[in-house]
Amino acid sequence: MKFKQYVPNALTTMNLFSGLISLIMTMQGNYVTASIFIFIAAVFDFLDGNAARLLKAHSELGKQLDSLSDMVSFGVAPGIMIFRMISANCAGSCNIMEQMHITPYFAMLIPVCSALRLAKFNIDLRQEVNFIGMPTPANALFFASIPLVLYVQPQLFALIHLDFLVSFFSNTRVLTLLAVFFSYLLISDFRIFSMKFKNLKWKGNELRYILLISSVILFLLFFLSAIPAIIVLYVLLSIFFQNYISD
Repeated sequence: MKFKQYVPNALTTMNLFSGLISLIMTMQGNYVTASIFIFIAAVFDFLDGNAARLLKAHSELGKQLDSLSDMVSFGVAPGIMIFRMISANCAGSCNIMEQMHITPYFAMLIPVCSALRLAKFNIDLRQEVNFIGMPTPANALFFASIPLVLYVQPQLFALIHLDFLVSFFSNTRVLTLLAVFFSYLLISDFRIFSMKFKNLKWKGNELRYILLISSVILFLLFFLSAIPAIIVLYVLLSIFFQNYISD
């Protein structure tokens, strides 16, 4: 086996390693670091696919390793993080389900539905260009952005500290509903466009360019608080323009 064939799998392994570090950080209560490692895992996930294409080093082993790594980094890691965050907010609640700590278990839909999403992706030939159901990395990045909005941005950028977002993402029921809703998106039949450019022309890439331009504007205006909004915009563009997205 040539050396170049090891490169994509090495990057995929770093994705897995980052996901494991994220889990450890979550178990230690360090949600910010856990979030950062999910973002790092997403970078390695982006790089391994591109490396495989550039080096023409696709393999069945790489395909399976990629799915297993994604399951940890983008399924289990965000699921446990949201579970712990909901659990912490259940203390002193007057809601019977929260008092009995039943509510946090809704967060387990994230890894369960991520597993279903990844399994479907591996056997569905219609997803070679775009996706059917929300991609697991996008789902994970949405949830990974929540601790950054809650704990990082208020300290770094007081002028764009959006109080309503802090209250929104601190609410146990909101987190639970988000976990359920985004888990549904993972296994839904909605066509979701990919961010893979075959060329740089506007035609055929309209949704990609709209998302990229909007993302830059949102990030400049709202910094870290823009991340969940960008993911939501990605989903909304896909849903509203279903007829323009090929299977």
